[in-house]
Amino acid sequence: MTLDADARPDAAAVATRRRARTVLVVLALFIVINAADKAVLGLTADPVRDDLGLTATEFGAVASSFYLLFSLSAVAVGFLGDRIRTRPLLAALALVWAAAQLPILLPAAGFGALIATRVVLGAGEGPGYPLANYTAFTWFPEKERSLPSAVVVAGGAGGTVVAAPLVILVSNTLGWRAAFGLLGGIGIVWVIVWLRLGGSGPYAARLDGPAPAEDAPADHASFGAAPRAPAGETPFRRIVTSGTWLGATFSAFTVMWTLALGFAWLPLFLEEQAGFSDAEISGIVGLPALSMAVLVLTAGAFAQRLLRRGSTARVAQGLVGAVLPLLAGACLLLTTRVGPAALLLPLLVVAFSAGNGQTPLTNSAIADICPPGRRSAALGLSYALAALSSLLAPYVTGRIIDAAPTEALGYGRAFDVAALLLIAGGVVSMLLIRPDRDALLIRATAKE
Repeated sequence: MTLDADARPDAAAVATRRRARTVLVVLALFIVINAADKAVLGLTADPVRDDLGLTATEFGAVASSFYLLFSLSAVAVGFLGDRIRTRPLLAALALVWAAAQLPILLPAAGFGALIATRVVLGAGEGPGYPLANYTAFTWFPEKERSLPSAVVVAGGAGGTVVAAPLVILVSNTLGWRAAFGLLGGIGIVWVIVWLRLGGSGPYAARLDGPAPAEDAPADHASFGAAPRAPAGETPFRRIVTSGTWLGATFSAFTVMWTLALGFAWLPLFLEEQAGFSDAEISGIVGLPALSMAVLVLTAGAFAQRLLRRGSTARVAQGLVGAVLPLLAGACLLLTTRVGPAALLLPLLVVAFSAGNGQTPLTNSAIADICPPGRRSAALGLSYALAALSSLLAPYVTGRIIDAAPTEALGYGRAFDVAALLLIAGGVVSMLLIRPDRDALLIRATAKE
């Protein structure tokens, strides 16, 4: 009997770890669909523009419309995430995605319908990343969150890798509308899986306070860290005015500008300027996503290893992370200045992937300075403000291309804008992201 009693906590811990891994996989699949929904417009850009007769500016407006309510919904659902359990919230978001994609199957759905459905889709997808990250964090203690966040973010890369050949195949055989309908159906399937397997973990804040969920260890207790101040005693403005939150948010703004540029315009650039065929593009578009997955997971694992070895969070999350957007910006500056494909493709791969390798580190940095009851709102607001760049980037790019003497020159100018933003984001990250210092300052403010 004694042995059974002693073994019971170990068995429970093993079961919890297995459940955590299962939930993490389902959350990664959630982001796979999220990314595929974003990518489908760019992957079908040529037939969409031909069928609907769109100019570059009009197509850019359609791409930007996805982000019209993106930020507002990310903020709203981010605050709800601290009050309502994430299981029904995530299921509701995925149902919105499906409801937005399926109407495109109708032949009568034209330019106006495409904009309307992209607005609804963006409203449903805005909270996706921060809420998925927040849910993943409820299954892991503080110093083990960089890698789980990396797995969730890597789902975005997986979405592009899977979507590119599948969407182009369906579009070429059944028409571009069928590709939108397919993703709507996949969203419904994910909801069924999530309701069966998903949920919050033992490090979630209670809905009536910041304490861990029942039978869970207190957050940070296993690492001997000082307990976080109760959420109600921590002024939210103190979190969002910290250097870590501001630096992480600005850097994410610059990274998301480039991601939105890639989703909307990279397939057209590859076809119109680099001369690749549809079959070649379906493979090429997946290369940055594969590189992104590798960089995201590598950066997350490396940062987690540094933290376990006693490195400061400033080094592991701030300085290490800052290198990636700097590298991406340098490569993006070169993409329109080289000729041979042998040079162009490696530069494009790094330019559209390296910046996002910083994302799990900035997510973890924000989470680490927040008490559990403020985490969802802080992540949601950061993502919402960063996502404003996604609203601007596709439309601004279209205007730049239409205003340039040639399309080639327009693409060059648009890519340069994105490159300079990435470099600025890396510099700001290096200077401002200091989670160790800001966590102590926020705790001190809560005690005053």
